[in-house]
Amino acid sequence: MKRSPVPPNIHLSGRAVGTAFLLISLLAGPGLATPTAAVEPSPTSAPTQSSAPTPTTPLTPMVPSPSMDQLSTASPTPDASTVTVPDPASPDDRAAMAAAVGIGGAEMGQRSARVIASSSSPSLKKLTTEASATEGTWKPTFGVQGLDVSSHQGTLDWQYQWNLGARFAYVKATEGNYYTNPSYSSQYQGSRNVGMIRGAYHFAIPNWSSGSDQARYFVQNGGGWTADGYTMPPVLDFEFNPYENRTVNGFYFGNSCYGMSPAQLTSWVRDFGNTVLAMTGRLPMIYTNTSWWNQCLGNPSVFGDYPLWVAAYPSSPTNNAGAVPTGSWSTYSIWQYSSTGPFAGDSNVWNGDLGSLQRFAGNFTVYANGAIGAAWAAAGGGEGLFGYPTSNESCTPSYCVQSFQRRVAYWTAANGIRTIFISGAIGQVWAAAGGTESSWGLATGNEACIANYCYQTFQKRTAYWTASNGVRTVYTPGAVGQAWLGAGGTNSDWGMATTDERCVSNYCYQEFERRTAYWTAERWVLTIYTPGAIGSVWRSQGGTGSSWGMPTTNETCSSVTLCTQKFENRTATWTPTAGVRVS
Repeated sequence: MKRSPVPPNIHLSGRAVGTAFLLISLLAGPGLATPTAAVEPSPTSAPTQSSAPTPTTPLTPMVPSPSMDQLSTASPTPDASTVTVPDPASPDDRAAMAAAVGIGGAEMGQRSARVIASSSSPSLKKLTTEASATEGTWKPTFGVQGLDVSSHQGTLDWQYQWNLGARFAYVKATEGNYYTNPSYSSQYQGSRNVGMIRGAYHFAIPNWSSGSDQARYFVQNGGGWTADGYTMPPVLDFEFNPYENRTVNGFYFGNSCYGMSPAQLTSWVRDFGNTVLAMTGRLPMIYTNTSWWNQCLGNPSVFGDYPLWVAAYPSSPTNNAGAVPTGSWSTYSIWQYSSTGPFAGDSNVWNGDLGSLQRFAGNFTVYANGAIGAAWAAAGGGEGLFGYPTSNESCTPSYCVQSFQRRVAYWTAANGIRTIFISGAIGQVWAAAGGTESSWGLATGNEACIANYCYQTFQKRTAYWTASNGVRTVYTPGAVGQAWLGAGGTNSDWGMATTDERCVSNYCYQEFERRTAYWTAERWVLTIYTPGAIGSVWRSQGGTGSSWGMPTTNETCSSVTLCTQKFENRTATWTPTAGVRVS
C-alpha cells in the first residue's frame, strides 16, 4: 500500500505541544566513533539489567519526566507520583514523538560515517543531502548495485542514480508507530519511474510498542508487497538504538540494545515478521550488522528463513563483507558497504545477478508444510543450499517439483526429496538436455562427489563429472547401460563412462575407464578390456576403424597363459611368452 506524499495533519494537545518543544534535543547523543574495520562497531553497552529496566511491551518507564529546559541522559531516582507514562496507542503521544524525531527520524546505519557526521549538533538535525562531489566512488566488483534513502536525502535525481549503476532502491517508510516518511511516495515512485526494483523499510523501535503493532503500522503506510516483479520484499531495519540513553516525557529509551534482553528482542522480531508474512505473504528481510546483532540478540538460530541485509563498511576497497551472524545465516542477500557514496544515502550490492534479483522480487513462495518446503528450511532457507524460489511448487500425479536459485527440488513417494544443483556441471547439462522432459528424467539420488569425480543418478541416466572428461552419462535403460549395471556399474571393471553413448550405422558404442562397449542387434553387448594386452593392441591399431573391426565375442581366458577374443576381421590371442598375435 502506498501512502499519500503529504503527511497527515497533526493536532497536538497542550501536553503534546509542550512535549514537542521539550523533545527538540532528543537526537543529541553521545559521541560515536567512525568505523574503520570491515564490520560495524560493537554496541557501546550490553543489554544488562543495570543499563536499563527490564521492559514490557511497551517498555514501562522508570524515570520521571524531564523539565522543559533539561533532557538528561541520566536517570534520577524515579518518583512514581510524577511519572507521566507515554502511551504508544495515544495519538497525542505518537504525535509528540513524531515532532521530536523531526522530518527524517532515525537513519539506517546508526554508526555509519554519514549518520555520525550529521548527528553532532546539540539541536535538532539539519537535513541535507550529501553533495555528489564528496561521495565515495568505489563499488564492489560483483553483484547488482543499489541504494537506500530516507527523508534525509530529500528530493533525488533518480536518473542520475540509475546512470551511476543503481538498479534497486529501498525507501524508509516508517519508524516505530509514530513516524511516516513525508518523502516516501516521491522517492518510492521516482526510483520505479527510472526502472529500478524498489521496496520499503521500517526502522524498528522495539521498546516503544510490540512487533505486531509496528508491523501493521509499516504495512499500512507503505510497507506492503505485491507480486508485480518490481517490488522488493519488506525490510525490518533492526540495529543500534538511535535514541540511546535518552529519557523523553517519562519514557526511557534504554541502552544500545533498547534495554531489552536477547530473548525479548528475538521474540519481537518474530512477532514483527509473522505479522508482515500474514499481511503480505512474505517474510521481511532483516537489515542489521553482525556485532550489534550478536551482542544484543545473542546470535539466535531461528531466522534462517529471513533474507539478510548486512551492514559493514570496509576502510579500503574489498569484496569481503566480513562476518555474518552465523546462528541463522551463512551468507547475505544484500551488503550495505558504504554510507558516503557512490550513491545517495547508503550504497548497497545484491549478492547475485540481475536475474536472481528479479526472481527475489517475484511472486514465488515456499509451502512450508510440504516435503520440499521442509527440506528447503532444513538446508538453510533462502540463504542456504537451495537459495530463494524461482518458481512455485507444482505437482503431477507422480511427483512435485520446485525450482530455486541454486537447486531444483523433486519429491516422489519412492525417493522422497532429491535435488539437482543447477549451477553445477551435471545440473547444467541436465537442464540443457531438457531437464525432466529429457532422456534423463527425475533425479533418483542427490549429487555426490568422491575423490576426483562427482556423480548423480536419474531415472534413465547416471551422470558423471570429471575434470578431464566433463559430464558423461550412461543411458541405463539401454542395452549398454543394462550390461554396465549388470557388471556392477562404477564398481565393476568397466569403471565410469568417459564418453557418451554414440550410434553409427548398425551399432552403438560407449567408452568407459577400462572397457569399450559395443552393441549390435545380432550380438547384443560386447566389450573390449582396454587396459589388457589384447585391448591395448586393438586400440593402438585404430580400434573399430582398424582392420580388426568390432568385437564379435568378449575376451575369454582358458587359463592363465591363454586369452582369446574374436573381431569382425581378426582373431587375437595372448600368451605370456608371445604376447598378442592376430590371425
